[in-house]
Amino acid sequence: MNKLDKESSLYLLQHAKNPVNWYAWSDKVFQIAKSENKLVLISIGYSACHWCHVMEKECFEDEELAAFMNANFICIKVDREERPDIDQVYMTAVQLMTQKGGWPLNCFTLPDGRPIYGGTYFPKEQWLHILKSLVHSYRHDFEKVVEYAKNLNEAISQSELIDLPQKIEKRDAKKLHEIIDRWRPNFDNRDGGPTKAPKFPLPNNYLFLMEFALCFKDKKVQNHVLLTLDKMLAGGIYDQIGGGFSRYSVDMLWKVPHFEKMLYDNAQLLELYSNAYKYYKKNEYKEMVYQTVDWVKREMKDSSNAFYSALDADTDNEEGKFYCWQKKELKTILGVDFTWFSSYYSVNKLGFWEDDKYILLTTETAKTFARSQNWTLSEFQKKRNAVNKKLLAHRNKRTQPGCDTKCLTSWNAMTISGFCAAFSAFGDIKFLNLAKKTALWIENYQLRNQDCLFHNFANNKACIDGFLEDYAFVIEAFIRLYQVSAELKWLTIAKKLAKKVERDFMHNESKMCYFSNNASSLIARKMDIYDNVIPASNSVMANNFYLLGHYYKNTEWQEIANQMLANVYDGMEQYGSGFSNWGLLLLRMINGLTEINSIGKNTINSDSISTILNQYTLVSYHQALPISKEYKNDGVYVCTKGICHPVISELSKLKVLLDKNSY
Repeated sequence: MNKLDKESSLYLLQHAKNPVNWYAWSDKVFQIAKSENKLVLISIGYSACHWCHVMEKECFEDEELAAFMNANFICIKVDREERPDIDQVYMTAVQLMTQKGGWPLNCFTLPDGRPIYGGTYFPKEQWLHILKSLVHSYRHDFEKVVEYAKNLNEAISQSELIDLPQKIEKRDAKKLHEIIDRWRPNFDNRDGGPTKAPKFPLPNNYLFLMEFALCFKDKKVQNHVLLTLDKMLAGGIYDQIGGGFSRYSVDMLWKVPHFEKMLYDNAQLLELYSNAYKYYKKNEYKEMVYQTVDWVKREMKDSSNAFYSALDADTDNEEGKFYCWQKKELKTILGVDFTWFSSYYSVNKLGFWEDDKYILLTTETAKTFARSQNWTLSEFQKKRNAVNKKLLAHRNKRTQPGCDTKCLTSWNAMTISGFCAAFSAFGDIKFLNLAKKTALWIENYQLRNQDCLFHNFANNKACIDGFLEDYAFVIEAFIRLYQVSAELKWLTIAKKLAKKVERDFMHNESKMCYFSNNASSLIARKMDIYDNVIPASNSVMANNFYLLGHYYKNTEWQEIANQMLANVYDGMEQYGSGFSNWGLLLLRMINGLTEINSIGKNTINSDSISTILNQYTLVSYHQALPISKEYKNDGVYVCTKGICHPVISELSKLKVLLDKNSY
């Protein structure tokens, strides 16, 4: 055993029996490095990372390599999901050095943590060569190495500093059109998504594009969004039997996934497909939401009502083994149903992957396929559900993928938002109950002193202070939970957390927020600005300040949101995919928010109101809130675009009014 056997992180525990003398991250480790005058290796990954496992087997389980590493380096293992703050700093370093990044992330530093060299996956021979070269350079070109570390560290610190705009520009819809016009050439209008592989779902991109298309009646953008959602759902990236999406597709067709399933992807995709259903009423989207929620409850739920982080891509050291099928196996299980099943799920040349393994995917909608078989849609759905259930039971007898059972506050908050969107789309109380139970987990286990969050929860213990992403996504989730539940405490907690962010994370001038709080001992405090597979925590906070600023009539928070958007406004058009959540904020500012004040006892309840909410709606159920204080009589009041309308008593009339003023 090395120094990792007492850790809670599954990723660190996976390396506990390596012959490498791994340490977990701590300030004490760098003191050891200084006292022994050794270079430091910071090796970062996560439990579901396929290439992390490959490098472990090739390099970190090798006795000869481990002996050299132990003699010449202090070696630190980091779980990027537990410590995204560390990952951000050293990922920036590697990207500055190599213009590439990914996991495993291996960064070599001086004994004080300043980086000097790095990369991602290295095979054994190359790894040994790098180790020897670095030891030689440190011993014989010490001053040159230190000078390089100094310059690189300055570049890391400067990499995301904000140049303050001289004035806050007027918000202009032209900016949104510029973003889309530059983005359009990268739309794959045959298979959806971008015109390159690998393809990631990037839910926030399509939330923004969907709202843009609706706002500006852009049929081409709308068609691209629907094509992408349809192709992802039909492809191998979606688990056709059990529900849930894999992290990405390695090809242009959404066919062959990188088989790990991440909670954060599926949480956001629940929101995306739920919102898309509200607009387009495609039954496939509804089926996806229900099936994926069933998967999350079945395979990812902790007894505390939180949800686990990830399922591994590998079983028995083989990627995708749990999810793929052999034709002979399917024939044995399905019998006479195999013929139509193989046609519908592409157990043919299209679905073939490798080594007699097939990935299930579809090319026809259920309605079209049923017609081709002379079945009614309900007859086919009944047959499909029956064989899926049979295959799921058979699959569950296989060796299960490894499950990373740590629960992360930020990812669970995203899941709450996904459940809220599902409740709003389908009106099914089970989604609201799931959202509340997960929110109670955050309140009971992850929240302390009313405004301090923990980041992680493992082995019934939380021990890492929350990062900006935790605060940002919890605030967002609790605002949404208030809007669909009418329970004021969630909005009250969101307000307290926003004050905490303003106090402990915010840069005084730019109003942007650092990813870690004032207590961080890292070599640099980073700012998370660009939207990616997860929206940037700063773009989420900007939206939060904008919404809470309206709820509480706090003009300072509204100005903070304006300033944060102004910081990125010049240049958003250059990279639409990286500014999609900022784009949603810009849409909100241009369109304005519609305020619904549901006061006292009236004929329209909160469940009904939740079904008609959209990105531009702010609903209040309490006269105690500043937004609602002026309303003295019971009823539903709507203010939009500078006009306050007479009291409304019927849901249908409220819906008509909102539809008329949404865009």
